[in-house]
Amino acid sequence: MNDHVRIFDTTLRDGEQAPGINLNMEEKLQIATQLAKMKVDVIEAGFPAASPGDFEAVRQVADRVEGPIIAGLARTRREDVQAAAEAVRGAAKPRIHTFIATSPIHMEYKLKMTPEQVLAEVQRAVRHAHSLVEDVEFSAEDASRSDPAFLGEVFRTAIECGATTLNIPDTVGYSVPDEFGEFVRTVIGAAGDPEGVIWSVHCHNDLGLAVANSLSAVRAGARQVECTINGLGERAGNASMEEVVMGLRTRGDRFGCRTGIDTTRLCAVSSQVSRMTGFPVPPNKAVVGANAFAHEAGIHQHGVLCNRATYEIMNPEDVGASGSRLVLGKHSGKHAFRQRVEEMGLTLTDEKLNEAMALFKRLCDRKEIVTAEDLEAMIVGLDESARAV
Repeated sequence: MNDHVRIFDTTLRDGEQAPGINLNMEEKLQIATQLAKMKVDVIEAGFPAASPGDFEAVRQVADRVEGPIIAGLARTRREDVQAAAEAVRGAAKPRIHTFIATSPIHMEYKLKMTPEQVLAEVQRAVRHAHSLVEDVEFSAEDASRSDPAFLGEVFRTAIECGATTLNIPDTVGYSVPDEFGEFVRTVIGAAGDPEGVIWSVHCHNDLGLAVANSLSAVRAGARQVECTINGLGERAGNASMEEVVMGLRTRGDRFGCRTGIDTTRLCAVSSQVSRMTGFPVPPNKAVVGANAFAHEAGIHQHGVLCNRATYEIMNPEDVGASGSRLVLGKHSGKHAFRQRVEEMGLTLTDEKLNEAMALFKRLCDRKEIVTAEDLEAMIVGLDESARAV
């Protein structure tokens, strides 16, 4: 089986659908340009039929951003497919991504369609899209709550009409990893495991399992993962691209797969998206959070000083972070404290170092943040001969 996992970034479409985010044209172009430099395989630039502004944003990305496939989302409505085709027409590698819901609850209450009517919609939309562009992706919305046998029929229909990428979304984040992996495997089998088709997944994070479900799907045969920078998206968001990519890279022994992502750009792009969307990155966010490579506990600091691999499973430089960071606090130990003193150009005897450490711990109990200036004043006050030169 092909070991390349395509990264389909939907920050500009599903990510922007997060309440409170509204990117302007220039911001979308800047983000798309950085995604291309990071070598994502697909950029879903927006939903052209949603508004004139979204149409124009997709058109601008398609016309001006080189490298990745540029996709526009479309419902199965003819006018949606037409708008998507027009918006991505200027791309070197255009894609129409069309979708319809397939779960019983969506078909009955939202679409008010029978399964037969849904099948007819799939046939019409995919055939129409394929007449306009060569690259067509079809998604079965709310697939994880759909009947696998029906999904098999839906996907076979999409393939017969020209779709070459088939997406199995966990639209409401309901699945758990072992269940979703088995579900993906079952659906691929129900569709006849056709050659030349890329199976994709799009997992939401309502139960905090989007990345785990995506990785489980890769083990089951998915070779495209739809994700966003910083996990942005509807409700609790999507699978976080940086976590999916580094999960596959760090645990290559388990997955045997690779992506083409330049991981050294992850932190910079994460920061850019955070700044432009106004959504801060939590300090404890995996891979790109400010504390991802920071250590305060003395035991951890001693280990990292001896060998970073004792407590770091990734090199910070590999994701574009500046390096490991030893944070001095009440949990810190003598090894990190000594290193910080030396970095400040101060010298202390062992006896004075112990005294300074005790003073520092007491200060930490009284003050939330102990600054470098606090530390220098404390040490020099203790021993005038320690003053830096």
